[in-house]
Amino acid sequence: MDDVTVFRGHDAVLRDLDWEVDPGQRWVVLGPNGSGKTTLMALAAGYLFPARGRVTILGSRLGRVDVRRLRERLGITSADISKSLRPALAARDVVLTGLYGALETWWHEYGPEQRARADELLARAGLGGRGDQAFGTLSEGERQSALVARALVRDPELLLLDEPNAGLDMGARETLVNRLGELASDPSSPPMVLVTHHAEEIPPGFTHVLLLREGRVAAAGPLDSTLDDASLSEAFGLGLRLVRHGRRYSCHAV
Repeated sequence: MDDVTVFRGHDAVLRDLDWEVDPGQRWVVLGPNGSGKTTLMALAAGYLFPARGRVTILGSRLGRVDVRRLRERLGITSADISKSLRPALAARDVVLTGLYGALETWWHEYGPEQRARADELLARAGLGGRGDQAFGTLSEGERQSALVARALVRDPELLLLDEPNAGLDMGARETLVNRLGELASDPSSPPMVLVTHHAEEIPPGFTHVLLLREGRVAAAGPLDSTLDDASLSEAFGLGLRLVRHGRRYSCHAV
């Protein structure tokens, strides 16, 4: 993203934003509500176009590429996708819909290898043997794990995870954080962008952080050298103290 500005009505929700995600990097995006995180992810997924500036995704510039074909190269999780999936849809079918970016399986045909791939990803997500269970009967944490499996089913070149931890209890959160940590630590995984609200939800293996405040970049760079008391306090407008526990973090007001 080069000098990107996005308006909602007359208000700029992102302003003069520069940001680059390179191969092998795992970025976490933090910032208060209204800082532009959701807008940023909509741009990265090709669902939104900037009023000014350039957005280039996997070598293709928005406005000069068929975004439908571009999205076939992306793995995306979001609350909108979760709400749009039919609750009666089987967990295996939820994963299979990710192959074509669909919301139902009746629009496409799926072979035995693709079904086996879906079951394999469900098993890695801790949902082995649950492929026939209705998506709506899974717990919130299990639904998020199934959505991550859906995002991975077509071996994406870029993985965009928009607040997958939202609404999870502590156990479900830790299960998902550990799964994302496994993905982040796997060198064969694509570059990843994770939006979250809490430092506690940063998985091990993430390499970079982008901090937003009022639609602008408050700080960006390698996680170890960029995420600290000062950068968090600046982004959230509150005195904050960051504590590192091995490969995890916690944060509280001072």
